[in-house]
Amino acid sequence: MKKIFILTGEPSGDKLASTVVTKLKQNHSNIEYLSVGGSHLNKLGIKSIYDLKEITYIGFTSVILNLFKIRNKINKTVKEIIEFNPDILFSVDSPDFTLRVAEKVKSINPNIKTIHYVAPQVWAWREGRVKNFKKFLDHVLLLFNFEKKYFDKEGIKNTFVGHPLLENNEKIKTNLSNLIDNNKKIISLFAGSRTSETNILLPILLDFIKLMNKKFNEYDFVFHATDRNKDLIKDEVKKANFINVDVISDENIKSQILSNSVFAVAKSGTVSLEISNAKVPSIIIYKMNFINFFIIKFLVKTKYANIINIINQKEIIPELIQKECNSKEIFRSVVYFLRNPELMKKQILDINNTLNEIKSKTSSSSEASTVVSNYLST
Repeated sequence: MKKIFILTGEPSGDKLASTVVTKLKQNHSNIEYLSVGGSHLNKLGIKSIYDLKEITYIGFTSVILNLFKIRNKINKTVKEIIEFNPDILFSVDSPDFTLRVAEKVKSINPNIKTIHYVAPQVWAWREGRVKNFKKFLDHVLLLFNFEKKYFDKEGIKNTFVGHPLLENNEKIKTNLSNLIDNNKKIISLFAGSRTSETNILLPILLDFIKLMNKKFNEYDFVFHATDRNKDLIKDEVKKANFINVDVISDENIKSQILSNSVFAVAKSGTVSLEISNAKVPSIIIYKMNFINFFIIKFLVKTKYANIINIINQKEIIPELIQKECNSKEIFRSVVYFLRNPELMKKQILDINNTLNEIKSKTSSSSEASTVVSNYLST
């Protein structure tokens, strides 16, 4: 029986990994899995060697403060992988954790094939890392076709597979009548998947809702939560005594809520692609402590945070970052869009044109699983 170890470092990576594993399970029934994963892989029956939240840190300062813990987790993970002795180590995103593990595993057992899904963003910062990847990565799966040149240059095997969040998966239709008031318009809110992000962004978004409720009475607000932060969000919403706010963590329901939304306010990250793919106009927000922001500004080469904006080299989706990430600015931006429908239509048109350029021919999960399958047969 073939073995695959799936290595993720945060909830978004867990979600991406699950789309590929779902395809693999359709074509291979005789694979044994083990992982560092979260709820999505768990739902597929794949055991995690420890809770994913034990290694999910945000920002440089949090990483520095937890260096000893992280080093121990890396060593523990390497030990578990070597003992499991997989045919393939399939790592997903979170390169500062997953690739450190992959490098150590490869040095101990070169026979384990290493495939990394979601290329590190070398086009944004630390391009020199690519040279080192050649020493321990057998294959890199690229989400965006413009990344290919960086890995071709160093002779690293790579495949453009597209982004799985751009796939139009069939969803089970759920009756949302008990959640959605047909007389109200929905605004979807995303406060991040990490608790540390939610702690920063949630108060800002709750203040934004207060401002909206003072001015309008036709909107309902839905927080798209994770299993990890849903209770935190629910508690804070309850304290605020809102009657037009819901908190949803079910993936299928969240997808349908998003599709029925008139607008979205989201933390910068992969969720923005989901929103774009659902053809919902949006703005993105992000805030971190000053030290982390200063370090990122110093290191990162790109002008924008959002991938749609980066590809186009202009702001298609407004970015409210740091001091602009406050309830008044969010309120001002959202209301401006809601009062100018032609701007929302223009944003969606520009986004669709961009997405058509970065979608794979079939589906990301299919193409990624094909690469993995090829390594299983060698």
